[in-house]
Amino acid sequence: MAKTHTMQERYSSLVLAKLRKELVLRDGIVFNNDYEGDPIAGKVKIPVRDTEVSVGDYDVATGASIAQGATTYLDVLVNKDKAVNELIDGYEAAAVPDGLVAERLDSAAYSLAQRLDSDGGTELLTSGTVNNAAQLTKDNIYDKLVDIRTKMSKANVPGTQRYALVTPDAYALILKSPEFVKASDLGDEVVQSGAVGRIAGFTVYEWNDATPGLAFVCGHPRWATRVNEWKVPIAVKDLGNTYIGASAVQGRMAYAHKVTRASAVQAVYSPGSLTVTATAGTGAGETALTVTGNSGTAKYRVNPTDRVIYDQADTGFTALSTNPKPSVGDIIEVADFVSSKAKAVAYIVVVADMIKS
Repeated sequence: MAKTHTMQERYSSLVLAKLRKELVLRDGIVFNNDYEGDPIAGKVKIPVRDTEVSVGDYDVATGASIAQGATTYLDVLVNKDKAVNELIDGYEAAAVPDGLVAERLDSAAYSLAQRLDSDGGTELLTSGTVNNAAQLTKDNIYDKLVDIRTKMSKANVPGTQRYALVTPDAYALILKSPEFVKASDLGDEVVQSGAVGRIAGFTVYEWNDATPGLAFVCGHPRWATRVNEWKVPIAVKDLGNTYIGASAVQGRMAYAHKVTRASAVQAVYSPGSLTVTATAGTGAGETALTVTGNSGTAKYRVNPTDRVIYDQADTGFTALSTNPKPSVGDIIEVADFVSSKAKAVAYIVVVADMIKS
């Protein structure tokens, strides 16, 4: 029995070490682990503090006045319970080759990390602050990051430890920005954290999240907590009479994520890109538009006073069934509307060949 417990502790420690390495939304970078209580019991308390300890005058005769503590505690249910239970056929637990055990534990850690990242990301997006932006380009993405930086500073989010989780498309734009500093120029500590660089005061991490319209998430780990604990430590166990001569890698992990201050997590959404071509229309002065890549209904407007933002309502747009009658130099903006909300956009500048004479 003692050997079984020892192996459980050893395997669980190995999986946790590998899991932490595989995470994109890492502890200490995106999430803190500041909580009280036992996750296995199903509920923990997370400290919530929006103000710092007050500092007052000290009088040698009367001392200093006592200020009321500003820390409260939030009860958080540990509502995720995930299991690893993978059959290793043909081997009893004691006979499983070390290489096979290592490979299965490695795979278990990777799979658990993927699940924690997914659920952690959902909490960031659900409980953070939403910012809808116009279509981001290499020329304006730095400005948007600066806007978010300013917003966080005004909310008294500390300037150190700020991160930006950027989708691959947004990262491609950041790479073209002259303000971007690559991780290799920032030292080994930044590289080892998984960061790809720094911009506008944010340490940048590439995050391959597929949430429609999402460009990046900026935040600070002080106000986002991850709780996780082995409910059943991971081990290689015999399956007894159920599967003769077989064993399984088994374990259960309980975990939860909680954002405790929305202003410390800022998610930026931007419409994606469409492909639009314009040719001479059928009637005099008309331009015909062809749109590909849309998942909803594409509509247009000519010379807009502002750019389309993600989730913008379908107002002031015209259906493609009616051709525009632009002048040379006009800008035609085409948006893809899903449930009457803009999800993608494209722009085209009109030249003479696009207008029916």
